[in-house]
Amino acid sequence: MKSPAIEVHDLTVAYRAKPVLWDIDFSIPEGEMVGIVGPNGAGKSTLMKAILGLVPISSGWVQIRGEPISKDRSSTLGYVPQRESVDWDFPVTVLDVVLMGTYGRLGWFRRPRKAEREWAQDCLEGLGISDLASRQISELSGGQQQRVFLARALAQDSEIYLMDEPFAGVDAATEEAIVALLKKLRARGRTVMVIHHDLQTVENYFDRVLLINLRLVAAGPTREVFTRENLLFTYGGRLTVLDEAAEAVRLAHGNAGNLKRHPDAGS
Repeated sequence: MKSPAIEVHDLTVAYRAKPVLWDIDFSIPEGEMVGIVGPNGAGKSTLMKAILGLVPISSGWVQIRGEPISKDRSSTLGYVPQRESVDWDFPVTVLDVVLMGTYGRLGWFRRPRKAEREWAQDCLEGLGISDLASRQISELSGGQQQRVFLARALAQDSEIYLMDEPFAGVDAATEEAIVALLKKLRARGRTVMVIHHDLQTVENYFDRVLLINLRLVAAGPTREVFTRENLLFTYGGRLTVLDEAAEAVRLAHGNAGNLKRHPDAGS
């Protein structure tokens, strides 16, 4: 049996005394690609930030590879935030952005050396954008910017990668490049957790899925939990969303059995 990369137990997160996530409980084995799926405002980004230790936890706990979360997890956790949360007008080159991924190993008071620059260039090469190394980040398209931030995460050489909507607003070629990268990471034994909105690609992309709407609706292997019944719980019966996913669910499996569901998900 694989060791857990991430364990979350009875997690509750509140802003100004108002819970935005509660009673979240799941375990993620090492070396899997995991999708976090749910409607807007369901708490997906908050969950990811709680795992990263970026927001305070009201109750419960998070463990990363058997250890409590801490602020210094640069060698263990790589993070790709939402593109909208980044100041793209900041005057910095593509190579400098990727080099930021090496700072956890170097420390803030050591300048990147030739080895770090070559490693950063290799990360850009892996995403097909090495020719952009000297460009200003503000000059790039949305898809190129997303690849740069993925290259920065790669430069961290982490054991676990958490990505907040990496496919949002990118073209088909960039999405294919990102998926290929994630599969390479999985093949190297890395754990990848992704916040994802396109229900039609869930079955093709992820080994495991978490369905969330403020609470955990279901968690487990995609073929077991990505069902119409669980999507009804997750999205509140909004038929437009369910129609979008109907074909994907049908292809994923032919039944709704063997579900792992939060005990209060249907109450």
